[in-house]
Amino acid sequence: MNPTASPATASPPAYPLFPKSEPARAAVRVRHDDLLDFVAAVFTTRGLAPERAREAAGALCYGDLVGMSSHGLVNLARLYLPLFDEGRVDPLAEPRVLADLGAAVLLDANRALGLWAAGLAMEIAAARAATYGVGLVSVREGTHLGCAGHHALRAVGHGMVGVVASNCGRQRIARPPGGAVAMLGTNPISVAAPAGEHPPFVLDMSTTAAPTGRVRQAARQGAELPEGVLAGDDGAPVTDAAAFDEGRAHLLWLGGAAGQYKGFGLGLAVEVLAALVPGAGLGAHPDAYDGDGGPNGRDDDIGFFALALAPGALREGVDGDAATLFGALLGCPPTDPALPVRYPGWHEHRRAEKRRRAGVPLGADLYAELTSLAAATGLDAPAPVVER
Repeated sequence: MNPTASPATASPPAYPLFPKSEPARAAVRVRHDDLLDFVAAVFTTRGLAPERAREAAGALCYGDLVGMSSHGLVNLARLYLPLFDEGRVDPLAEPRVLADLGAAVLLDANRALGLWAAGLAMEIAAARAATYGVGLVSVREGTHLGCAGHHALRAVGHGMVGVVASNCGRQRIARPPGGAVAMLGTNPISVAAPAGEHPPFVLDMSTTAAPTGRVRQAARQGAELPEGVLAGDDGAPVTDAAAFDEGRAHLLWLGGAAGQYKGFGLGLAVEVLAALVPGAGLGAHPDAYDGDGGPNGRDDDIGFFALALAPGALREGVDGDAATLFGALLGCPPTDPALPVRYPGWHEHRRAEKRRRAGVPLGADLYAELTSLAAATGLDAPAPVVER
């Protein structure tokens, strides 16, 4: 039996505790290339150079391609275009090298769009790793980078291991355990690695119990959250997703009540790597003391951490060992034959393969939003795939 083959029954969703990867009220499927063309064209209307616009489109559409729709096209009009319109992103920005030690580079992104600038950072890191075995690019003055996993995967394209982390600049979303005010962002981290003939390993996670995008997605869909994601000021669990933006609940760390210090510690580690090292905006700062317990501050001056490792430069046999490692996991005897063992990145890879063939599903509301945006910018909306 091929351990990477899809089971006869439906595979579990990538995020079983949250809205499923298939959008609610899925109205249409759109070719992935058509989505890339459209989003790139939208970004060029805001002054971004075509090549950079295409890179940014790939990073944004990655969310819908792999099933992380809360981090995909839904954020085009809600997050990214307002950054341009408010002057918080500079479409003409040229990142500037502030320090270069060969294997380590400090980069000032100059408010470039993070969707492409984070990819640039990883490409530089991979180029240095090809020479030194390791490459680190530390970035300040960044903006939102989208799914960290997309950028970590760029290292895999070079046969390397990629690590990407990002803080939220000066935006505070989560409270430290025992704290009355928010001090840190959701602080995502991703690790990606080749897996031989198997789908790449891609861990892509926030250090809070959920990213804010997924909480808001649940609120839009009218779905309840599981206990352990939100809590009220009295510590009682809150399952109403709308309570977060209404100020009736705050976001918790990974690990729940018993393990919250692990999630908080990971979030703080990201703050060290992504903000303290490059000198980016700090979430944990005395400025946060005046907060009311809810999210505060603006997500400006975001810091990135892009690391590429080339283990093949150190020893032979890495590729074979990677195939053994991940193949062994796929072959692990399951407790339920209908639910075989999988690792992070497997479901996303298979879902992306399917959606490249059949089209990317978009919810009715999102497709209507893209159609309206097309009309407002003088562009043609991406056409639905015609079912045959």
